[in-house]
Amino acid sequence: TVTNPGSYGAMFATPIINLPQVAIMGVGNIHKAPVVISDEHGDSLAIRTIAHLTLSFDHRVVDGAVADQFMAHVKKTLENWTETLV
Repeated sequence: TVTNPGSYGAMFATPIINLPQVAIMGVGNIHKAPVVISDEHGDSLAIRTIAHLTLSFDHRVVDGAVADQFMAHVKKTLENWTETLV
Protein backbone atom coordinates (compact mmCIF):
# COMPACT_ATOMS: atom_id res chain seq x y z
CA THR A 1 0.00 0.00 0.00
CA VAL A 2 1.13 3.58 -0.62
CA THR A 3 0.15 6.66 1.38
CA ASN A 4 1.05 10.27 0.64
CA PRO A 5 1.50 12.44 3.75
CA GLY A 6 3.63 14.71 1.55
CA SER A 7 0.48 16.18 0.05
CA TYR A 8 0.06 17.95 3.40
CA GLY A 9 3.69 19.15 3.43
CA ALA A 10 5.20 16.42 5.63
CA MET A 11 8.75 15.36 4.75
CA PHE A 12 8.55 12.08 6.70
CA ALA A 13 5.87 9.87 8.19
CA THR A 14 5.61 6.49 9.86
CA PRO A 15 2.57 4.91 8.27
CA ILE A 16 0.71 2.26 10.25
CA ILE A 17 -0.07 -1.13 8.69
CA ASN A 18 -3.75 -2.04 8.59
CA LEU A 19 -4.43 -5.77 8.37
CA PRO A 20 -4.37 -7.57 5.97
CA GLN A 21 -1.60 -5.29 4.64
CA VAL A 22 1.97 -6.52 4.93
CA ALA A 23 3.69 -3.19 4.18
CA ILE A 24 2.92 0.46 3.53
CA MET A 25 5.16 3.06 1.88
CA GLY A 26 4.92 6.72 2.87
CA VAL A 27 5.83 9.35 0.27
CA GLY A 28 7.01 12.68 1.66
CA ASN A 29 6.64 16.05 -0.02
CA ILE A 30 8.68 16.80 -3.12
CA HIS A 31 11.13 19.64 -2.53
CA LYS A 32 14.49 20.99 -3.66
CA ALA A 33 17.59 20.36 -1.55
CA PRO A 34 21.38 20.39 -1.92
CA VAL A 35 22.76 16.91 -2.63
CA VAL A 36 26.22 15.49 -3.33
CA ILE A 37 26.67 14.32 -6.91
CA SER A 38 29.52 11.85 -7.52
CA ASP A 39 30.89 11.20 -11.00
CA GLU A 40 34.19 10.58 -12.77
CA HIS A 41 35.27 14.16 -11.91
CA GLY A 42 34.73 13.69 -8.18
CA ASP A 43 32.09 15.06 -5.82
CA SER A 44 30.11 18.27 -6.27
CA LEU A 45 27.05 19.92 -4.75
CA ALA A 46 23.90 20.41 -6.77
CA ILE A 47 20.30 21.41 -6.17
CA ARG A 48 17.98 18.49 -6.91
CA THR A 49 14.30 17.73 -6.50
CA ILE A 50 13.92 14.99 -3.88
CA ALA A 51 11.32 13.19 -1.80
CA HIS A 52 11.79 10.94 1.22
CA LEU A 53 10.21 7.48 1.18
CA THR A 54 9.49 5.44 4.31
CA LEU A 55 8.45 1.81 4.60
CA SER A 56 6.62 0.17 7.48
CA PHE A 57 6.32 -3.59 7.24
CA ASP A 58 5.33 -6.63 9.28
CA HIS A 59 8.51 -8.48 10.32
CA ARG A 60 6.48 -11.63 10.82
CA VAL A 61 5.90 -11.75 7.06
CA VAL A 62 8.68 -9.68 5.43
CA ASP A 63 12.37 -10.01 6.30
CA GLY A 64 14.12 -6.67 6.82
CA ALA A 65 16.75 -7.48 4.18
CA VAL A 66 14.03 -8.09 1.58
CA ALA A 67 12.34 -4.81 2.52
CA ASP A 68 15.69 -2.99 2.15
CA GLN A 69 16.24 -4.60 -1.27
CA PHE A 70 12.78 -3.46 -2.34
CA MET A 71 13.49 0.13 -1.24
CA ALA A 72 16.88 0.07 -3.01
CA HIS A 73 15.12 -1.06 -6.19
CA VAL A 74 12.52 1.72 -5.89
CA LYS A 75 15.31 4.28 -5.34
CA LYS A 76 17.31 3.05 -8.34
CA THR A 77 14.22 3.03 -10.56
CA LEU A 78 13.26 6.58 -9.60
CA GLU A 79 16.81 7.93 -9.94
CA ASN A 80 17.19 6.42 -13.42
CA TRP A 81 13.69 7.25 -14.67
CA THR A 82 13.24 7.69 -18.41
CA GLU A 83 10.11 8.11 -20.51
CA THR A 84 10.69 4.60 -21.93
CA LEU A 85 9.86 3.15 -18.50
CA VAL A 86 6.27 4.44 -18.74
